[in-house]
Amino acid sequence: MSASEESRAEWLDKSFWERLDLIETRHQRIQCEHEAVRRGLERVPTAESAELRQAWQRYCEVIAELDHTTAELEALRTRSA
Repeated sequence: MSASEESRAEWLDKSFWERLDLIETRHQRIQCEHEAVRRGLERVPTAESAELRQAWQRYCEVIAELDHTTAELEALRTRSA
């Protein structure tokens, strides 16, 4: 949900908007990946513990990346406010 060219604050430089667009795109991609991984985790039969551990590890990695991009977005928003 990037700001349109017309509504972007002129006092913020172009590199800020480019970085924001990249982070927002990455954040949205990771959110989608998070949902897919979560659904995959729910489908793993409990008897298959190795697959469950692997799915859980991937889930944790995606959550960590999601947390990181969320923090980057908040840092940009805080600096621009």
